[in-house]
Parts: sequence; C-alpha cells; structure tokens
Amino acid sequence: MKKSILLIGLGRFGRHVAMKLDALHHQVMAIDWQEQRVNAVLPFVTNAQIGDSTDEEFMRTLGVGNYDLCIVAIGDNFQSSLETTSLLKELGAKQVVSRAAKDVHAKFLLKNGADDVVYPEKQLAEWTAIRYTADHILDYQELDSTHAIFEVMIPENWIGKSIGQLDIRNNYNINIMALKENGVMNLNIRSDTVIPEHNTMLVLGSMKDIQKCFHI
Repeated sequence: MKKSILLIGLGRFGRHVAMKLDALHHQVMAIDWQEQRVNAVLPFVTNAQIGDSTDEEFMRTLGVGNYDLCIVAIGDNFQSSLETTSLLKELGAKQVVSRAAKDVHAKFLLKNGADDVVYPEKQLAEWTAIRYTADHILDYQELDSTHAIFEVMIPENWIGKSIGQLDIRNNYNINIMALKENGVMNLNIRSDTVIPEHNTMLVLGSMKDIQKCFHI
C-alpha cells in the first residue's frame, strides 16, 4: 500500500532512504535546511522544502499529522534530531522513526518521542562481521535479538536429498524458506522438494540453531 512519508534530513543516509522510497512508489515530502541537499533528491520525491525542522512554526505548515510515517534521518546534529523527534510527536505525528548514531542517542530518542530507531552504522557493522567471516554466508537479516534469516551455501551432503529425508526442522530446528538460483527464488518448498546443485537457500531460525547447523 502506498504511504505518505515525511522524510527529514537529506544527507547520504536520507538520500538513500528517499531513493528506496521512490522505488517502492511511496509519496514522500523531503525536508532539509540545505538547498543543495534538497535539490539532489528532487528526482526521487513527491515534494521537497528547504526549512528548519526544529522551527515549530515551519513544521506546523507541513501538516505533520497527515503523514503515515515520519522519518528523522538527521545524522550530523544530534540536538537537532532530538528536537525534531520531540516536535513531531507534539504536532501529532502518527509514527516517528529516528536515526541514531550511538546507543545513548537511541535511548534519548525513544524517551523523547521516537516510536522506533534505526542505527545504520551498528546494524551494518554487525551484518559485515557475520557476512564476511564465513565463506558460505551470502546474506543475513536479523529479525530480533535471537532470530534471523540467513542466505547460505547448501551443505554438500544435503544435495540430491529431499527436505523430508533430511528432516531439517526436527534435526536442526530451522526452517528452509526458499531455494535461490541466479537471483530467482523458489518459495514452493515441500517435504518432497529435492535440494539441487548450484543453489543457495534461505533459512529461518534462532541464531544459536543456525550457527550450530552451518558452523558459523
């Protein structure tokens, strides 16, 4: 479903968010105090304005409460990010997601109006550490503190056997969500599905069980 989104802060992170939101066909109003940054995202947003997001009078003109989601992507000025987050809630924002650069920032943002925080540096650091310390891991998405989805190379002794033969759920306590070949997903996984060569697979489970099964 198409959403209306207020995006505040158009540095590198904010610009990439704008580009992805455009690819997902959402309606985006982008805000930054620097004209150069605003001009850079114009091809990717529905509308954009130059303005100070800590200025209550300016923010009132935006009709904050009409947006489905407000994203505070400010990364170079924590005081401004904190004030903007708090002001958005005061003006009736339905949902506020704010960028954090440090653990202490995340705590203050959550206490001052953010419904959730994103921590790109920390999240990317964790992804990099896991992704590149094992040759057979191709991708990784943490779902919560204990569960994740991994894209992994298929163990050689699994090739040619069916999901039922391997009894993966009972033996390893993980679920195979999909098989993938040349970027194409096969989500039709049944007990009689035979695991082919030249594929990778997406598995879901607890971090502990996945690590044990694939020797991560």
